[in-house]
Parts: sequence; C-alpha cells; structure tokens
Amino acid sequence: MLIEPAQLLLFMLAGWVLNLTPGPDVLYIVSRSLRGGRRAGFAAVAGISAGCLVHVALASLGLGVLMATSAALFVAIKWAGAAYLLWVGVRLLRSQAGPATSQAGVDAAGGGAGSWWQVFAGGFLTNVLNPKVVLFFLAFLPQFIAPSVQDKTLAFAVLGIVFTINALPVNALYVLLADRMRSSRWAARGMQWLDKVAGVLFIGFGVRLALGARPMP
Repeated sequence: MLIEPAQLLLFMLAGWVLNLTPGPDVLYIVSRSLRGGRRAGFAAVAGISAGCLVHVALASLGLGVLMATSAALFVAIKWAGAAYLLWVGVRLLRSQAGPATSQAGVDAAGGGAGSWWQVFAGGFLTNVLNPKVVLFFLAFLPQFIAPSVQDKTLAFAVLGIVFTINALPVNALYVLLADRMRSSRWAARGMQWLDKVAGVLFIGFGVRLALGARPMP
C-alpha cells in the first residue's frame, strides 16, 4: 500500500487547512469570480490546478530537488514569478474605474472577466511561476510517505495529485461565495475599487516573493 488510510485522511485535512490560507492563488480566484462570475472563477481554478500539477511533476522527476539546491535556478524562476505578479498588480492599478475600460485594461494580464483561456492562462502563470510551490511540495508531501514504501516517487506523485484534487472543493467554495457577493449592493458600489485593492495585493505578493530567501534544502 502506497499510503496508509489514516495518513491519507490526515494529509487531506492538512491540505484543506493550507488551501484556506489566503495567497496569490486565492486572490486570483476571488477577483476573477467577482469580475466574471462562476465561469471565470472556475477557469481560474482550472489554471491554478494545472500549475500545481506541473509543480508535482517537477518535484516527482527530481527537478524540484535541483531547484532547491541550485541558487541560480531558484533565483531566476523567483524573479520571473515576482515580475509577473508585479506586472499584473501594476496593470490592475492603472485600470480605469469604468467597467468597460477596467476590463480592457486588465484582460491582457488575465485580470478581468476576459475569455476562459485568458483567465485560465493567468491562473496557470500565477501558480507555476512561484518556485516556492514546488519547494512546498518537497517539504510537505514526504512527511506523509511511510519509510517502508518502496516506490517513493510514485507515492509522491500520487500525494501531489491528491493534494491538487483535494483543493478543488475549497477553491470552488471561494468561487461560489465570490459569485454570490458580486450581485450584492456592496459589490455594485465597490467593484471600481476591486482592481485597486487586488493590484496592491498582487504587488505585495510580488515584492514578498522577490525579497524572500531561498529555503534551505
């Protein structure tokens, strides 16, 4: 048996707690859902989930270990991710208050309602360009693999896929709550401030990623 049932249940509970913690992925899902409704929200979830699967594949193949031990590779990917988050944040801050102009100003960054593909791509890049995600998998997943398991690579990949699927209910809840809020009186009055607040938060995430130290292998 790759994973003991008790360990799997503990892993799923820990995953839900971690997925409830706000971060760039959650902000992206909520902001897209408020802008474009459920369709945009679930497109964001799909993009972020695809990014997680890329990180799982990298970690399973050993490239994550290389990233954890290679300062140059980690820094290169970290700066690419930080630059993307900062770019999205600046585009959101520069968008106009009017709904049509605002949407046009941020669709290129995956920030407005946009097409399904635009929102999906924005979610994918938000996740996959964050090198700390793959390092998180390297640190978190092995704790739930028993020493007696022979094929640890397969067990790691299975846990990574379970973690990604396990996050879907939490992310779907964010989509549904945000979609419900967009029809409220608060959303109607405050939508013009959404881009500004989201822009500041994305810039904050980008700065934090840029200034963050490389975790010790």
